[in-house]
Amino acid sequence: MKISDLRGILNYVPSFREKIFVLAIDGEIIEHENFVNLVLDIAVLRSLNIKIVIVHGASHQIRQLSGDQNQPYSNDDGTGITDETTLKLSLLAANRLTHEIMEGLTSSDLRTAYANCVIAHPYGIVGGIDHQLTGKVEKVDTEFLFALLNSGVIPIVPPLGFDGDGKTYRVNSDGVALSIAEALKANKLIYLTTVDGLPNHGTIFSQLGVIEAEQYLKENSSTLSNVLDSKLRHCIRACENGVARAHIINGKQDECLLGEIFSNVGVGTMIYANEYQAIRKAQKKDVSNLLSMIKNSVQSEELIKRTRSEIVSQLPDYYVFEIDKNLVGCVALHLFPEQQAGEMACLYVKHSHENQGIGRKLMQFVETTAKDKGLKKLFALSSQAFMFFQQKAGYVEATADDLPPGRKEKYLKSKRNSKILVRSLVG
Repeated sequence: MKISDLRGILNYVPSFREKIFVLAIDGEIIEHENFVNLVLDIAVLRSLNIKIVIVHGASHQIRQLSGDQNQPYSNDDGTGITDETTLKLSLLAANRLTHEIMEGLTSSDLRTAYANCVIAHPYGIVGGIDHQLTGKVEKVDTEFLFALLNSGVIPIVPPLGFDGDGKTYRVNSDGVALSIAEALKANKLIYLTTVDGLPNHGTIFSQLGVIEAEQYLKENSSTLSNVLDSKLRHCIRACENGVARAHIINGKQDECLLGEIFSNVGVGTMIYANEYQAIRKAQKKDVSNLLSMIKNSVQSEELIKRTRSEIVSQLPDYYVFEIDKNLVGCVALHLFPEQQAGEMACLYVKHSHENQGIGRKLMQFVETTAKDKGLKKLFALSSQAFMFFQQKAGYVEATADDLPPGRKEKYLKSKRNSKILVRSLVG
């Protein structure tokens, strides 16, 4: 681990201390060899006084048991019909998995408890179909859970619910985790599953706002796997109902839990409520980070060199894009009020956060700000990203004569021969 990595982790520790994280672990992950490492990661979280609730699935084990015992079952993920056979298989699988989780955590000196905290009622008859022993979460016994958490105990919750008469129902583990996260007002809901996150043209989205996530689901629901579809829907609902952040990560990946939680890049996909990130005015304390962030692009001549004193002297013109109090992008709007014009300058997004729509958000922010200030046009100078401005942002190529006099003089002296691009803000 690099020293910089450790510093990054330490940035998060104060804000996470005494917070509640709900970990929803698919049954297949518990059988995977990396589960041992996950247990160690959970131990690290507990050592930092982060309160943990574990909810686990059992679909993978139910399928295995049905094959071993040659018993057909009717409910794959806890949302379909649950007959007597499937419920028996569910009980066998869930009890075994709960015990395995308790064994793993106990080996790391962590205190655990089976938590029968889910009050359920029958899913009922939907579309004329009786779902029999499938249940729906009616209530979560938060008093019980808080008592365990405040005693330093990790509650382990299986995909089972109980009614007032003690009758058992099979419930969907994704839904159980969501209900518990909402009831406890958890800071994070983390789904540990078998996929990396939401696909994004050969890579994955590292983060999406809840509104963007809803749009993504609308556009891609027909192609998403059942696993991802379920996780995404529950992440969106979590963020809409008070959970600050919800995550989808691959539990088979080493250090996935710590890598997702203690990094502003993460290893999976995070869905965040609106307060998670913001564009704000740069402050004097940001200047060192800003210079460090754009250093490589200055060296490759994508951006013009700026000194500390130059940035400080024009600090009101600079804005930064912040994620979890970490700068990942910046932009400047230099004003030329006599010409009712503005220059969009120093547009930069960290490579680790490219293709996430951050650059577009910064550009839109500048355009909105420029309009609010009564400007009629924006211009930008670019030596390498001019195609982006033209194709994605509606800029057209112009000449030096289209620049304000003072900016034209500075442009000619620089001899960078950057493309001059202009966008009208009228109409």
